[in-house]
Amino acid sequence: MTSQRTRERLIQRLKDQGISSQRVLDVMRVTPRHLFLDEALSHRAYEDTALPIGYGQTLSQPYVVALMTEILLSQGPRKKVLEIGSGSGYQSAILAQLVGQVYSVERIKPLIDKSRERLRLLGLRNVRFSHSDGGFGLPDSAPYDGILSAAAPNEVPEELLHQLAPDGILVIPVGPGDVQELRVITRQGDSYNFEEHVAEQVRFVPLLSGVSR
Repeated sequence: MTSQRTRERLIQRLKDQGISSQRVLDVMRVTPRHLFLDEALSHRAYEDTALPIGYGQTLSQPYVVALMTEILLSQGPRKKVLEIGSGSGYQSAILAQLVGQVYSVERIKPLIDKSRERLRLLGLRNVRFSHSDGGFGLPDSAPYDGILSAAAPNEVPEELLHQLAPDGILVIPVGPGDVQELRVITRQGDSYNFEEHVAEQVRFVPLLSGVSR
């Protein structure tokens, strides 16, 4: 189930759903998603669906990973990106191959430990993991010219807006309940004015406060 043909079917499905960035498609084609799942679920790795990774968290649907990554890169290259919610490390691995440096925040310690090991095995060394509360971002390393959140707050955290560099872009699911709006917020130059639009409806785990060991 991890054959190249299986992966190609997923890439074609992403294209059929409107993903057009060749760079994003190429990276998702070569990144072994099955390594980011427990062995019992690895046969489902190239289905276009979210899958459980334990601790009440999920490995995001490939289409959503591709969509958010494509949006993040839609206004030009990004040198320094903050990821809220490392989860399995799969989105981190995709970003690491497309941007200069990734700072990834995760509140659940065992998930960070697994993510760090997986990226080491893949030879991806431009991701720095931090065990902390993602709602506050990572101010010590700010500003970022891109921020991507894999968990949904009820409202956009002000802290994240203040950590955007001039012309920086924030891609974040927002809203309570099972379905949220995927919002795209761009800082206008070096002002503190922001342009915002909704990309589509998505479903993410909630952004929770605090940390867990």
